[in-house]
Amino acid sequence: MKRTTLGLGAIALLTLWLLSLCAYGVSETEQALIIRLGAPVGVVSTPGLNFKLPLVDSLVLYDSRQLLLEPPLEQVILGDQKRIEVQTYARYRIADPLSFYQALRTPEQANAQLGQLVSSSLRKELGQVSLPALLSAQRVQIVARIEAEVQARARSLGVEVSEVRFRKADLPLETSQAIYERMKSERQREAKELRAQGAEWAQQIQSKADAEKSAILADAQRTAKISRGQADAQANQILSDAFGHDAQFYRMYRSLQTYRQALSDSAPVLFLSPETEFLRDLKSGPGGAARSK
Repeated sequence: MKRTTLGLGAIALLTLWLLSLCAYGVSETEQALIIRLGAPVGVVSTPGLNFKLPLVDSLVLYDSRQLLLEPPLEQVILGDQKRIEVQTYARYRIADPLSFYQALRTPEQANAQLGQLVSSSLRKELGQVSLPALLSAQRVQIVARIEAEVQARARSLGVEVSEVRFRKADLPLETSQAIYERMKSERQREAKELRAQGAEWAQQIQSKADAEKSAILADAQRTAKISRGQADAQANQILSDAFGHDAQFYRMYRSLQTYRQALSDSAPVLFLSPETEFLRDLKSGPGGAARSK
C-alpha cells in the first residue's frame, strides 16, 4: 500500500514537472518566439496559456508595447557648414519577432542598431540643409524625411518605427556665444548710427527753429517799430491839435511834465531861487504867464 502511494506520488510529481516544462503563459504585453533546437519555429502573440515540447522548445519573450529609443547627444554638420548639437528620440515596437530574432536577438542590440540608423539618417538629411531652413517651417518636412528613411530601413529588422523626433537641436555653446557677441556688436553699431542720425536730425530741427525764431522776432520788431512810429505820429498829431485848440493849457501841461521829471530825479532837497523861471507856473498858476505878458 505504501509503495503504491509513493508510486502515485512520484507519477504526480513527474506529471507536474512535465507540465511545467510544457506549459507557458503569454501576457497582454508580450509575444513569444518558440525556438526548437536553436531554430525559431513559431510566434505566439495571443495572450493565455500555451504548450510547447519539453526539453526541445525554448521561449524568447519580447515586449509588444511601444518602446522608447533615446540616442545620446551628437554634433552634426549642416549643409552650410554650421555645427549643431542634436538629440533625438524614437518610438518603435517589435512587429515581427521572428525577423527581430534573426537580425537583432535582444532589445539591447536593437537599441544599438536603431540608434545607428537614426544617426546616419540624421547626418545624411541635415548635411543637405542650412541652419535657417532648420529653424523655419521646413523643419517639419526635414524630420518627416528622417522618420521615413528610418522606418524603411528598420522594417527589415522586424521593427516598426512609429515616430522620430528632435528632443534638442541647438548650437554648441561656443558657437552660440560667438553669435551672441556678433549680434551684440551689430546692435551696438546700429545704435551708434541711429544716435548719430538722431543728433543730426536734432541739429537740423534746432537750426530750423532758430531761423524761424529769428524771422519771427525780426518781423515782430519791424511790426512793433511801425506801430510805435504810427502811435508817436498819432500822439504828436493829438498834441499838436491840443496846442492849437488851447495853447495856454498845453503850456501848463508841458510845465507839469517838466516838474514831474525834474522833481522825481532830484535829491530830497532842491534849492531854487523864488524868481527862477522854473517856478513861475507854481507861483502864478496857469494864467500867470499870460498875465505877466
